[in-house]
Amino acid sequence: MGNIAELVKFIAMNLVDKSDEVKVEEKVEENATVIELTVAPEDMGKVIGKQGRIAKAIRTVVKAASAQEDRKYSVNILEVD
Repeated sequence: MGNIAELVKFIAMNLVDKSDEVKVEEKVEENATVIELTVAPEDMGKVIGKQGRIAKAIRTVVKAASAQEDRKYSVNILEVD
């Protein structure tokens, strides 16, 4: 797992109650990397925030952290089934 994915995992684990259910996967595509963040259903609100503010902040941090790399990163937040 890359540094950006580790950063997303660190942020998420410090936001949620069930940190053991936080999972981060990196999917490398042609010109972008998708980071999939999976959390417990009861922690979705904590990761997304009111009106998506926390999710937007996570994406902003990822964009800033990846500024020196020649890749585009996106973050998808998923719910555990």
